[in-house]
Amino acid sequence: MNSTVARLSDSIISLPVMLRSTKGKEHARRLRAQQQIPAIAYGKGLSPTCLAVSPKDMLHILKSERGMNTVIRLLLEGAEELIVMIRDYSYHPVSRMLEHVDFVQVRLDEPVDVELPLIPVGKAYGVTMGGVVHQVYRYLPARCFPAQIPPCLHVDISALNLNEHISTKDLELEGDIMIRLPADQTIIAIIPPTRNQVGEFEVPGAPAGEVAAKGGESKDSKAVVAKEKKK
Repeated sequence: MNSTVARLSDSIISLPVMLRSTKGKEHARRLRAQQQIPAIAYGKGLSPTCLAVSPKDMLHILKSERGMNTVIRLLLEGAEELIVMIRDYSYHPVSRMLEHVDFVQVRLDEPVDVELPLIPVGKAYGVTMGGVVHQVYRYLPARCFPAQIPPCLHVDISALNLNEHISTKDLELEGDIMIRLPADQTIIAIIPPTRNQVGEFEVPGAPAGEVAAKGGESKDSKAVVAKEKKK
């Protein structure tokens, strides 16, 4: 076992699952009555495999530090273990209960594409001068090996002045993490607020009705960084 895989071995989450041979809405209802939900696993060289999994266990993973970027070992009784990540999941539109999960098989020696939360750190000098933090990306598209997936990326903005920004090339990344954006792509900027017709300060490009106080931070920079992908 190489060192990369060895470092990851203690952080993989083990998840018991059951194989299922039937499909359909009626079968899904029976599963939910048994505190299970339908799931499927697929990947390169892996035929789609129908599974049943505990929604409680899935929610625990989704709400964990890495969320959808968690590397999971599926434990199937009488079958070979699978190393996967969460590709997709869905909720019931009314009850908001978890309904279905898609897993995609991954290899520990091959890079994967992930979305990493981006968290600004510090108070920008430009904010003390009346500027506003404009966070272009709250999640950065990245590519790295499963062992190198960080919970998030921190970027120090304390030295930024008005009309200054941080680009992809300015990020200090560990290991072989690659950001899947152009090197000159702006990800965070300190911009001057503008006045609207009623004299309020607002952030250029912000959604209608989203007003930032002078010298404050935009809504994006205060957002809780916890991704719930929903299609």
